[in-house]
Amino acid sequence: MGTVVATQKDAGLLGSKLQIVQALDPGDLKPRGGFVVAVDSVGAGEGEIVLYTSGSSARQTRTTEAKPVDAVIVAILDSIEIEGKTVYQKSQKS
Repeated sequence: MGTVVATQKDAGLLGSKLQIVQALDPGDLKPRGGFVVAVDSVGAGEGEIVLYTSGSSARQTRTTEAKPVDAVIVAILDSIEIEGKTVYQKSQKS
């Protein structure tokens, strides 16, 4: 959805890119729920559909290990298929 800039933050977050993410319904890709600020561990860009995890699992990546993090982006999705039907396909940039 967007990015967050914080000039004052815990030393454990220095150098971390912060992104705003929102859960989507996987069937129709419509937003559901509120927004979450997540550390980006994979280099996602605004507008990409990503997989994020929260809670104690958020501190299990190399980027976030032992850091004060409650949400982390762990993948950029290429496609979503439900019951044999492709509901999302990332466009290929030339």
